[in-house]
Amino acid sequence: MSNLLYTVAVILIIFWAIGFFAFSVGGIIHILLIIAVIAVILRLIQGRRL
Repeated sequence: MSNLLYTVAVILIIFWAIGFFAFSVGGIIHILLIIAVIAVILRLIQGRRL
């Protein structure tokens, strides 16, 4: 499950970078970035518990 969370976070960061530099869609891209950062932080926290 943690690998899936990490994969989703990386994909969201990639989509954010593409959207930020290419399309400038607006607030949705930044929301994706926030979700990706939260997912990475959660993975780091859960990784330390194990």
